[in-house]
This record gives sequence, C-alpha cells and structure tokens, in this order.
Amino acid sequence: MNHETDTFNDALFGKLLQSELLITYQEAFRCATGLPLKLVKPDATPREICTGFDNVSPFCAKLNVCEKACGACVDINRRLTEEAAINGPSSCKCFTGMSASAVPVRCGGSLIGMLRTGHVFHKVPEPKDFDRTAATLARQGLTKDDIEKLRTAYFQTRVVEPERYRSMVTLLATFGEQLSKHAEKLAIVSDGDEPEAVARARKFIEKTLADPLPLPLVARHAGLSESHFCRVFKEATGLTLTDYINRRRIEWAKKELLKPQARVSEIAFHIGYQSLSQFNRSFARFTGNSPTNFRREELSKLAAC
Repeated sequence: MNHETDTFNDALFGKLLQSELLITYQEAFRCATGLPLKLVKPDATPREICTGFDNVSPFCAKLNVCEKACGACVDINRRLTEEAAINGPSSCKCFTGMSASAVPVRCGGSLIGMLRTGHVFHKVPEPKDFDRTAATLARQGLTKDDIEKLRTAYFQTRVVEPERYRSMVTLLATFGEQLSKHAEKLAIVSDGDEPEAVARARKFIEKTLADPLPLPLVARHAGLSESHFCRVFKEATGLTLTDYINRRRIEWAKKELLKPQARVSEIAFHIGYQSLSQFNRSFARFTGNSPTNFRREELSKLAAC
C-alpha cells in the first residue's frame, strides 16, 4: 500500500469514528449485549484495543496499562487480525482463556479497520485458570505484586455462554457489512467545506457521469487550470479525479446490478465505461469482487430476507 492510499484510508477511518452510524450502534450493542465494541485500525496494539472504552474486561484494561504485559497479547491479536482480514469475522481465545472477536471493515478492496469485541469467558473461571495465566504473566516479566493486583479483576470478567456469544458476533458481522457500505459512501461525499471549484466539479461529474470526463473538461467547468485543479481536488477529496469518477461509477453500477434483467455488459457501457474488461478491472479494484459475483451474492441476500 502506497503513502497516498495510507493517507486516504487514515482520513476515512477518522470519518467512520465520528459517524453517527458507528456511535449509535456502539451504544446499542453495549446496552443490548453488555460487551465492549471498538473500531480500531488494523495494526492496533493490545493497549489501543483494550483500554479507553466501556464494558471492556477490567482484567484486560488493567493488564494493558503495563508495557511489560502487552507482549503476552501481541501475537494473539496479530493472528486474530490476520485471520479476520482473510476469512472475515473471526474469534479466538487468548492465553487467559478469554474469547475475543474481530470483524473487518473495508472500503472497496482496502481494509480500513477492525470492529473488536469480546474479552469474556465462556464459563466461570476457576483458581487454577488464574494460576496458568499468572505463570504466563510471570514469564512476561510481571512481579508477584503486579500479578496479585490483577487477580480480582480476572474474576470480575464477564461470562457469556458460547451460543449466545456467537449470536452477538453474528450481529456484529452484519453491522460490519453495513459499516463497510457506509465507508464507501463517505469516501466520495463532501465534508461541506470544500473549495467552490471542487463543488462545481462534483456537480458537473454527477450530471455527466455516463459521458467521457477527461481532465481538461472537468477542470474547465471548475474554472481552474488543469494543474491547479488536480492539486485542489486531491487536497479536498483525498482522491485523484480518475479515482473519484471510477468510485462514483462503481457505486452506480452496484445499484444497476441489482436489476436481474440487465446484462453486465449493458451496465458497463450505461455507466460510462468504454469496454467490459475496463469495467471488470475497475469493479474488482474498488470492491474486491467481480460484477457477476457481486450480483449473485447481493441478490441471494435479498432473496433470503
């Protein structure tokens, strides 16, 4: 991933954190399940995952304040993130016996963040369970006094029966899909304080999205030179003009693909692509899927409702 993509994804992550959709769901999920819920970056540390939000295990919160203790969690969190990035919503148990889960949030083919929850036991822990955990912590360098301070918090951790926990993760997976779709919309909407030239360009693009949109034409409608327009547009949107136009066309294509009678080739030309192969490449780049597979999956979901 290049620097420009990293910068764009970081900005999009920030928008998601502040979105009403995420804030509302976080509160509803916590109230309904009693579990923590946090959107973190894919490379988040255990401390970032386990501190600073409601309902997290008191043991995890205390443990991850200590730098020495974090080493016991790093490998588990890394493997959980990698599994979720490849296979979708995933769960695992850490060295303490607690379960944690990760649900990926994507924008097109890019991984933007992870919804993290869990830090619960599936059965009431026994003293021998803490003894095993304490042995691991001792190997990490914690003193006997540090470990003893964690004992009470360990036994205060929430217990959730396995089947009920799986249902909670299923709900979170559904929200992860919804948040991913929201991310795609946020990637192409205005913040409301963009330069007038960029607003004019967006308006012109929306009206003529199916037509050829070369840079000189769009820059002229924006009232700027080509070089000046490229700089201003990139600063305002985080996207090049070409990427922005392709994202808008792919969003349009997704709606058209829900019409079973429309052929993929017809859709490609209808939304402004000059060839089916060009459309297929662009669709795969921004969604990580082919138009045909996307249609099949989305229509299956609608039929199941």
